[in-house]
Amino acid sequence: MLTPPYFPLVELTRGEIVESIHYGALAIVERHGKLVAWYGDSEAITYLRSTAKPFQALPFIESGGAQAYQLEPAEIALICASHSGTDAHVTAVQNLQAKVGVAETDLLCGTHPPSDGPTLEAMRQRGEEPAPNRHNCSGKHTGMLASTRLHGWSKTGYIEFSHPLQEGILETFADMCNLPPSRINLGIDGCSAPNFAIPLHNAALAFARLCDPQGLPERRAVACREICSAMMTNPFMVAGPGRFDTRLMEVGAGKIVAKGGAEGYQGIGLLPGALGPGSPALGITLKVSDGDLTGRARPLACLEVLRQLGALSPQQMEALAEFGPHLPRHNWRKIEIGQIRPSFQLQRAQDAGT
Repeated sequence: MLTPPYFPLVELTRGEIVESIHYGALAIVERHGKLVAWYGDSEAITYLRSTAKPFQALPFIESGGAQAYQLEPAEIALICASHSGTDAHVTAVQNLQAKVGVAETDLLCGTHPPSDGPTLEAMRQRGEEPAPNRHNCSGKHTGMLASTRLHGWSKTGYIEFSHPLQEGILETFADMCNLPPSRINLGIDGCSAPNFAIPLHNAALAFARLCDPQGLPERRAVACREICSAMMTNPFMVAGPGRFDTRLMEVGAGKIVAKGGAEGYQGIGLLPGALGPGSPALGITLKVSDGDLTGRARPLACLEVLRQLGALSPQQMEALAEFGPHLPRHNWRKIEIGQIRPSFQLQRAQDAGT
């Protein structure tokens, strides 16, 4: 009988009974590819969704795009972002577009309402309809268009699989994951750009290399460090007010890179020394199998992973307590009726005798 790829990850109780369960899998890998710890099937193949954005930005940064257009670190972070669509984010996207010489009308990401509640309400009050720059992927698409200008490629069809921009992104991503491009399953993301499905193990390897690019070609290593630094020093640009990625990088104090994606995916990179002096960089990837549409399981599970690894101090865990790893459940009258909690223990290489 085949073993299912996903195991119980987060459970919800009502009284003393487990009422619901989110299943998932995760992988924790160091930069040489060694699987350090896991839960469920670390080889489960699934789409990274927006977790791929730092790697989609990597060829542009590696090619000198930040220097060519005199980008600030906040603008590099924005290219890697799934932002909340606040006015601050839109202003930053507009400034980025002015620098690289593209327009909002060039974006092929589509439109959706901003995820930030106060921004959405303010837009409703003034009768403003969502536009492409409010889209959470507008920074990524602006960066892609900037890359077409940098290389002299046509911006027409820049999101097509066959465009040289996307071919270059796929090749770079494959290198970071230690996979041939032919092994990467391609799909179309919510923003219409290509997206990648690969084993959790290989995606975690890419995050470990992003956080410690020793051994990579010099230009790529410099670009990896530039992206990590930009994201960690500008966490608001990567997500937004009250968002898990933003808060985790704020509290992580320069030792944690975080990038979530749709359908319950999360990537985290721990820089060298994050677990103590001399500790190696680690990449962590996690997938909640049901897509976690309410967003309740993924941050909680990630915090439990970091707690079990010892990556966060008690004070840091307390600063992130709104996300987990143990949360009370309340009904509409604010009566506590149960809790949401992790239901897994990491399996470690030394425990398996490897």
